Amino acid sequence: MIVPQLRSPIVLVHGLLGYDRIQFGSWTLLEYFRRIGDALLAGGNRVLVPRLNPTAGVADRSEQLRRYIHEHAGTEPVHVIAHSLGGLDARHMISHRGMADRILTLTTVGTPHRGSPCADLGVRCLAAVIRPLLDFLRLPYQAYFDLTTAACRTFNDRTPNSPTVRYFSVAGRIEGPWHSLRWLPGQKFIERTEGPNDGVVSIASATWGESLDVWTGDHLNLINHRNIGAIRSGVWVDRTVLYSQLVRKLADLGY
Repeated sequence: MIVPQLRSPIVLVHGLLGYDRIQFGSWTLLEYFRRIGDALLAGGNRVLVPRLNPTAGVADRSEQLRRYIHEHAGTEPVHVIAHSLGGLDARHMISHRGMADRILTLTTVGTPHRGSPCADLGVRCLAAVIRPLLDFLRLPYQAYFDLTTAACRTFNDRTPNSPTVRYFSVAGRIEGPWHSLRWLPGQKFIERTEGPNDGVVSIASATWGESLDVWTGDHLNLINHRNIGAIRSGVWVDRTVLYSQLVRKLADLGY
């Protein structure tokens, strides 16, 4: 599929424990948005990929994102495509960092807008043990608390959508050959209370804005990390095609 060229830059925002790319010297060993940036660049788009603190809270990460956009896009408006926690960062930035006039569209991919039961369980079971260690090491961990269902409920009450920004969303759904042992515990745990999900985030929680696309796959498949079962079964779809479709949607809207 030919990737359409948008008039404004595209910002790809990573999620929890994310990065822009991992390099050894001049060699890129791993990209968070695997091959997606290159595919969008091949269509003539300008693509920006910030590196935010991987475990800081939404408020801190949204300020880092704001500064990055100011530094790298100047006064230009931008489109944001954000995975997982990155979608909450972007929403906070738009509503609370004075960036509503700089963001044309926000497309969230696997973002837990209503939180994740996995975060609830992790905070409940591990906070007493892990939190003192992280405090001792002076490592941030607010992101884990910001992803709980209670925190996201408060976040949504305090963070209304901007009327000048168009919001879209993508959710993941594990089914058939896309099942794997890696995601099975989280998938079954969330399924009991919230229904179909990507192993971390339910479709219900990921739904936000004007429209929702549902992609078959797990939470990391949404950013083009491979699923061996799907590849062996012949159902794997390179996500660059699906990201091209997201950009096509924006181009068709006149951007």
